[in-house]
Amino acid sequence: MNVAIALVVAYLLGSIPSGYIAGRIRGIDVRTVGSRNVGATNVFRTLGRRTGVAVMAADVLKGLAAVLIAQALTDTPWEMVAGGVAILGHVFPVWLRFRGGKGVAVGAGAVLGTVTLAALIAIAIWLVIVFATRYVSLASIAASVAVAPVAWALGATTAEVVFAAVAALAVVYFHRANIGRLLRGEESRIDLRRRRPRGSPAET
Repeated sequence: MNVAIALVVAYLLGSIPSGYIAGRIRGIDVRTVGSRNVGATNVFRTLGRRTGVAVMAADVLKGLAAVLIAQALTDTPWEMVAGGVAILGHVFPVWLRFRGGKGVAVGAGAVLGTVTLAALIAIAIWLVIVFATRYVSLASIAASVAVAPVAWALGATTAEVVFAAVAALAVVYFHRANIGRLLRGEESRIDLRRRRPRGSPAET
């Protein structure tokens, strides 16, 4: 019963549409502007830096909370399963007809709750790549792929390394369109200086 509760809570937490809610507060449906994605990156571009950062933080907390609740209710490895379920909840939210974000921030929170130091190193990698290239997708893919080997090098358990690797594969899969655009040189960069929304519905 505790396992079932932990997994249901994880899915419901993950499916909270932070980006959609933030947009509605501002009178904008983020599913109709920019890339039409409810993730933090599109919110950053269309609603501004502060709102984007707030949504990203909220998404990280969703993944972290799912893991911590599962740790309190169950034993290993169910907290990792709960982290994965939270990611799926974000990508396929019941509230938005199962069309959500790409799960990077939620995955970061889930990994933060399981292999904390490796996650912090991956977050640092993400920040460096974002500031160096302004490609959020590239940073997300690189940081996600780095978690498993870093966790292994730091002595994480086999289950934790496998969880980090599976989460990384999910991130790569959900970014397959971005990878294509990166290879073609068509991926959009993020404007780190912008404080106000762009307002262009055609932006991707």
